[in-house]
Amino acid sequence: MGLKPKLHTQILLGMAAGAAVGLFLGGKATLVAPLGKLFISLLKMLIMPLILASLVMGMVNIGDVKNLGRIGGKTFVYYLSTTLAATFIGLAMVNLLRPGVGMIQGVGAKTPLAHHATPSLLSILMEIVPSNIFKALAEDRVLPTIFFSILLGSALAITKEKSKPLISLFDAFNGVMMKITEWIMALAPLGVFALMATTVGKMGLSVFKPLAIYMLTVLVGLGIHAFLVLPGLLRFLGRFSPWTFFKAMLSALATAFSTASSAATLPVTMECLEKNAKVPSEVVSFVVPLGATVNMDGTALYEAVAAIFIAQAYGITLTLPQQLMVSLTATLASIGAAAIPGAGLVTMVIVLKAVNLPIEGIGMILAVDRILDMCRTTVNVWGDACGSAIIARIEGLFPVKKTTKEVYSERA
Repeated sequence: MGLKPKLHTQILLGMAAGAAVGLFLGGKATLVAPLGKLFISLLKMLIMPLILASLVMGMVNIGDVKNLGRIGGKTFVYYLSTTLAATFIGLAMVNLLRPGVGMIQGVGAKTPLAHHATPSLLSILMEIVPSNIFKALAEDRVLPTIFFSILLGSALAITKEKSKPLISLFDAFNGVMMKITEWIMALAPLGVFALMATTVGKMGLSVFKPLAIYMLTVLVGLGIHAFLVLPGLLRFLGRFSPWTFFKAMLSALATAFSTASSAATLPVTMECLEKNAKVPSEVVSFVVPLGATVNMDGTALYEAVAAIFIAQAYGITLTLPQQLMVSLTATLASIGAAAIPGAGLVTMVIVLKAVNLPIEGIGMILAVDRILDMCRTTVNVWGDACGSAIIARIEGLFPVKKTTKEVYSERA
């Protein structure tokens, strides 16, 4: 009895079968288009409840920083800063290389989305704060929902003892949403097959040439962040040799690359940091699990590039305020991304929705998503590891000379 292929293998097989069917049927491949639209609808169905559940629980977990004083605050600032930096790198690369330009012919100015009024920065800020959160949820307004979720999660974190029943409710709700996400992702091979067949049927194999440039754009952006930005911070703030630290973390990075899961890599990451890099356990035990939840540098960079790539492919010009919204949404959406393979696909829908881009465009990038998922997860884990060393150095906890109890009793 043969073993069932892993999900990413099934998706690759679905992609290959879809391309073959698209080439064979040509324009008639639109017969399977409803299957692709159904898969996209299932993803869209997850957006609002997933934002609410994952961000509320993410903020509840971040609320534990109150018990660690300054370490918690500095950790959050580090994570937010590096994630924003990653999205800006992604935006710079995709605007420089322009991988999606000319991918879909005959859309451009005829696309209705291109005629939407350009939002100002003030209007974006006004949009973030909802006057009615239930109306915002019903209308699929992403930024107000993110704002309310962060606010609610922060309040629950502060009133933890009194709010235990509500926290338990959201924790259970988040678990249920993750299970539904698993079910829908199990349909991904069929959805990918239909989307690929429809795309190749319309455009032929010429669709893959821009994908090569798109992959290059993402990989170069990830490389800049992983090999220049993070090592620079590690050198100047952590006063640690990047090469030595990289060798100490090699097992964790290899695990991250092969599993495409920050959560699955977590035990290896912590072991490498404590035993190989000698980072104090009190820092590792707080910074790394938190990072696996909220620090997704690679995911945020990928989502920023993918959103602009899809806009370019459809001939839609995004203004500077709209691109800043992409950066902000990618950062916040990455905080809510589950540390499991393919989670970026779901949060990608959130980013596209925030700037009214066609969600069907995801079908163009699914073909190469697994490879990029492995790379961006590795960058996510590398960012968590660097953060641990940097926070430990800033707090004067390197090298370990005192017990955890002694360190925190002195700071009390």
